[in-house]
Formats: sequence, C-alpha cells, structure tokens
Amino acid sequence: MVASSSVERWERWITVVPFGALVVATAAAMAAGPSMGTTTPTARLVAQLALAVVAAVYLWWFTVARPELSEKRPWSVGFYVGRTALALALTLLNPLFCIFAWVGYIDAHVIFRGRARWLALGFSAAIMATGQSGRLPLVLDGQAALWVVLLVVNLGLATVFASYGNSMAESNTERAATISELERLNAELEEALAENAQLHETVIVQARSSGVQQERQRLAREIHDTIAQSLAGVLAQLQAAHEETDPAAVRARMGRARELTREALAEARRSVMNMVPEPLSASSLPEAVSALVSSWGATNGVRAQAVLAGEPRPLHPEVEATVLRITQEALTNVIKHASASRVGVTLTYDDDEVVLDVRDDGVGFDPEGPTRPTCFGLRGMRQRTDRLAGTLEVEAAPGAGTAISVRLPALERSAA
Repeated sequence: MVASSSVERWERWITVVPFGALVVATAAAMAAGPSMGTTTPTARLVAQLALAVVAAVYLWWFTVARPELSEKRPWSVGFYVGRTALALALTLLNPLFCIFAWVGYIDAHVIFRGRARWLALGFSAAIMATGQSGRLPLVLDGQAALWVVLLVVNLGLATVFASYGNSMAESNTERAATISELERLNAELEEALAENAQLHETVIVQARSSGVQQERQRLAREIHDTIAQSLAGVLAQLQAAHEETDPAAVRARMGRARELTREALAEARRSVMNMVPEPLSASSLPEAVSALVSSWGATNGVRAQAVLAGEPRPLHPEVEATVLRITQEALTNVIKHASASRVGVTLTYDDDEVVLDVRDDGVGFDPEGPTRPTCFGLRGMRQRTDRLAGTLEVEAAPGAGTAISVRLPALERSAA
C-alpha cells in the first residue's frame, strides 16, 4: 500500500509539473520580453506563443488523453525527444523558456537507461545553460565560457536529480516487491488457516468418534471383567448348590451367590458412572489385589498366593484400576482354561513402572495358535495395557502352564 501510494504520487507529479513549468516559463517570457527585447519583432512573439500552445497540446495528448502511450518504450522516448525539442526551440526564441526545459531532469531516469540517460540529461542541461547565459554561444568568447560553467552546474543538478530519481525508483520497486511478497504470504497464510480449520474440524470429529469407541471398549471391558465374571461365579455357586445334599453347604453356596450378585450390581453401577473399582474405593492397590487373590482362591478351591515387591505408593487411579482389572481377568482365564492347582500373583513397584505377574501350573496353550472370536480375555488385557502405553507379555506352552507379565508406567496419583 505504501509503495503503491508513493508511485501514484510520483506519476501525478510528473504529469502536472511540465504544465506548471510551461505556464511559468510563458508568463515570465511574456512579462520580461519587452525589456529583454525577446518579444520583437511580432513574428518572434507569435512564434513563441504558437510553440507554447503546441507544447501544451503535446503534453496534454501524451499525459492526459493517451497516458498509456507513455508506458510503451518507443512512445515514451519519442515523447521525451519531442518535448525536449520544443523546449530547445522556445529557449532559442526566448531564454526564459529554459524554465520549461528543466522538466527534462525529472523523468529521464524513468525513460532511459545507461548512457542514453546521461545523454538526455546532458542535452537538457545544455538547454538550461543556453537560456541562463542568454543565447547559444556561436564563438569562443566570454559568453561561451559562461555557457560552459553553467553547463557544468546544470549537469551537477541533473546528477542530483538522477540520483534522487534512481533512489526513489529503486525504493518503490523494492517496496512493490515487498508488498507483493507480503500479499503472497498473506494468501498462503489464509490458505493454511483454512486448511488448519478444516483439519481441526476433522480432528474433532475423529476425536469424538475415537472417544465413543474407547468408551464402548471401556464398558465392554468393565462388563466382562466384573459383571460377567460375577454372574459366572453366581452360576457356578448355584450349580454347586443344586448338587449339594448338605443343607449347610447349600446355604453357604447360596450366601456366596448373593454376595457375588451384590458385587455385580455394585460394579455395574460403578462402570456406568466411570468410578474406580469397588475394592479400590476403601483400600490400597496391594490390599485390593491380595484380597482378590484370597477370595478367588477360596471360591474356586485353588491354592493362590499374592506377593508384594518394592515400596508401594499411591498411583494414578486409572493405573491402579487397570492392574486390578487385569488381575481379575487373568484369574478368570485360569479358572476357565488352565485347570491349575496353584496360582501366584506378584505385584512389583519399581521406580518408573508397576509390574504385575500372574503364573499358574495349568495346561497352558499355544500363544501363536488361533483364538476364538469370543475369547475376550487376552484381547481385553492388551487393550487396557495399550491404553496406558504399557506392555503385556505372555509365556505359555501346552502342558507347561502360563505366565502373564504386565508393565505399566508408575504414574503418580497427582499426574494428569
């Protein structure tokens, strides 16, 4: 914007100044002509006025009527030469018309380049010197010496004008280039902002979809790890009670079924509300794991032992919930598939990790073998582990038992 405004002002100045210089020169020539003897005889006066009119029409045609011609080099050169010739003719008729010849300084740097520019400036300086000295020196005398001095002075002025013009032209060119570059960058920035806005909308949609999917997976894991396991335990107790003949054993089985039913109901409510597992609401993680292992072993008649290693400390609720849920799922898999007689659970607190190891002496399996679509256990454990950027390793072989090791970041309870 600044460069454009400066260029427009310069163009208007170049257009108006020649008219002003011609008017001033004509007025000065007519006013001083009688005393200088430059308006007599009458033919000389008429010639001056006629050339002044021709010069005015000439300027109007090129700068007002057809300004586009000045942008084409052959026409612009022709315009400059014709204007300079008129200025020379007027100056020879009346020296005061050299005021009009001065306009040759202001646009020579725009029209010409290199030596042609200095030739144009030198010719304008010669016309100025002719007018200032009173006439064109035809012989070597004192007037000729004055003409040379005036020529040198005018050439100096022409140099100043040329330097100023070059500086302004270069400055305008640089500013125009800067403005163009800024406009290009602004266009690219607007395009980038539009793309970012579109990407932002896409990310929001994907995040919303991912959040819905994660919540579905969370609910599926919670239902499988808690409600489904509790209901399976209820069914097992009811089946066992149906086969019992001792009334006391039947009552014990029924009591255990009621407890499991209450636990399933509480866990269903907590899963919906996204709260921590019930065992962790009133005890620490090591206590919850130990109680879970003891209860599971007593319920299923399997020797189960929980071991704590390292210095326990409060961890982020999601880390603790994940450890407890994976422990539940691992024990459920043991009862479903392993036919084990002994199970060992080790909870280890390291500096940066919490490690859960579950080992059994059951029938084992082939980890590389095909899995059934309904086999949710290991898949659910991996999903929980991956959610916290942890690792899960399974070591198993047919007839050699199974060992599951889970490593999770030991995020402090205050971590976001």
